[in-house]
This record gives sequence, structure tokens and C-alpha cells, in this order.
Amino acid sequence: MCSPFDSYLYPMAEDLQLVQGSKAEIYQSLIPQIKALIDGEPDLVANLANVTAALKEQFNWLWVGFYLVKPFGSAQESELVLGPFQGPVACTRIKKGRGVCGSAWQDAKTLIVDDVEKFPGHIACSSLSRSEIVVPIIRNEEVIGVLDVDSEALAQFDETDKKFLEEIIASLEFS
Repeated sequence: MCSPFDSYLYPMAEDLQLVQGSKAEIYQSLIPQIKALIDGEPDLVANLANVTAALKEQFNWLWVGFYLVKPFGSAQESELVLGPFQGPVACTRIKKGRGVCGSAWQDAKTLIVDDVEKFPGHIACSSLSRSEIVVPIIRNEEVIGVLDVDSEALAQFDETDKKFLEEIIASLEFS
């Protein structure tokens, strides 16, 4: 828990202001709040954690989290490794091209899956997941991670989610 002294040294948003309205209106209200949460904070894990918490609070999706590309074995291999998330326990490591996350990494593009049961090679980390969107994090023309969001509802995600989640990802600093 932050003390008043901590808040004095490191200003932060007091509360997330949740709104009602169209999906676009909700994102338009949420994005400035997310930017305020992460502005000036140099720690990547802290920022990714706050982004996942803000999205989970606002939309109440089943699972929201990040996977980051990390090397393993020989210097030429890498895999997605679980980062900050909100929701049920998750798969820890995902290979390139495997499942929705691995496919978004391999293709370097956002994937929207209306029904995960119909996605070839889907990795079922939770049997409650019905639809998914995965947004790659691309820096210097290389995918360095993904934002993964799962919903208990079929066809939960659309082009509006794609547009605004990509905007959130673009605002994150990775160094």
C-alpha cells in the first residue's frame, strides 16, 4: 500500500474512473487515465501491471495480460513468457506460431478470434475462454511481446477493440 509520503514523491491516479457508454466512448475515457498511470514511471513491470488492472476493471474480461519474448536455450531461440496479468492462472510459456498468442507473434499482427474452439492449435489455459484478441508489441520492427485478452463471451472483440488496444500498446515504453 502506498503511504501519503510515497504519493507525494510519485504522483499517481487516485482512482480509475469507470464509465458507461459505447465501447469507443469507454476507451476514449480510459486511455488518458492509463497514460496518466504510466506517465513518468520507468518500471516496465509496474506499467504493464497497471495497464492490465485498468483494462480488467473497466471491461471485466476473463483474462488480461502480457507475454514477453524472452530467449531460451541457444541464442537463436525465444518464446513468449508470462508477464503481468489479471485473471485465472495462465500458461507460462508459449512457442512462436503456437496458439493465438504465438500466431500473433509470428505474424506480427493483431488477431481477433470470435470462437477460440475453432482456432487451429488454440491453447486452452482456461476452459472458460470463448473469444480472444492478441495485440503484438512491435518495437524497431520486431515483436517483443503481446497483449492477450480473453472473454467468456463469443465474438467479444472487434475492430474498435483492435484500434484502441493498439493505441494503448503504442503508448508503452520498452527499454
